[in-house]
Amino acid sequence: MYAIVKAGGHQEKVEVGDVIYVNRLEAKKGETVEFPVALVVDSSKVVLGAKDLANVSVKAEVVNDEAKGPKISIMKYKNKTGVARRKGHRQQLTAVKITAIA
Repeated sequence: MYAIVKAGGHQEKVEVGDVIYVNRLEAKKGETVEFPVALVVDSSKVVLGAKDLANVSVKAEVVNDEAKGPKISIMKYKNKTGVARRKGHRQQLTAVKITAIA
């Protein structure tokens, strides 16, 4: 059984026990969060109607509230002027472990 959830502006495919990284949430380590569901697949049964999905939720526990994504290098360059600028960025993320799909 798996579900497609809306988390942090993205959609993620999750199963019970998965650890996913989503954009920074307000929850602290050890707290429980709930994600809205877009689709649920249980073997051959697929649930995607809005009325049916209103009753389904995905619960997750925050594993790490201070995770960071990979380093992204940003380089700006203007030809023949000697102008060059290098900058880096690491997105702040939250790691959550899926505990229940109900």
